[in-house]
Amino acid sequence: MAKTTTDHDEIRRWAESHGGKPAVVRSTHDEAHGAGKKSRKTGVGLLRLMFPKARQSDHGELEEIDWNEFFQQFEDSKLALLYEEDSNFNKLIGRDTAEKREHGDHKAARH
Repeated sequence: MAKTTTDHDEIRRWAESHGGKPAVVRSTHDEAHGAGKKSRKTGVGLLRLMFPKARQSDHGELEEIDWNEFFQQFEDSKLALLYEEDSNFNKLIGRDTAEKREHGDHKAARH
C-alpha cells in the first residue's frame, strides 16, 4: 500500500534505507543554473530520488544533489512523496494532488 508524506525526515530515512539519493534531471539542472539555452530564475530542476544500486537502474540523466537543495526545491514546488515502504517505488506529486487522492480521487494529477 502506497503512503504519502511531506515529512523531510521520513523521506530521507525511507530513501536512504533503500540506497536512495536525492537527484535532479541533469538537463533541467543545467537550465535552472543558467548553463542551458533556457534559463529559469529559481529552482534546481526536476527532482528525483535515484537508487544507483538497484537492478536495471539507468541514472545517466540524473545528477546527485544534496538533501538541503532537494528539500528546498521540494518545498518551493509544494511536493509530496508517494512511496511504498517495502520497495523502491516512489513518485513526487503535488501536494494538491496528494490531498485529492486522500479524499478518494485516485485519478487526481497536476496539469
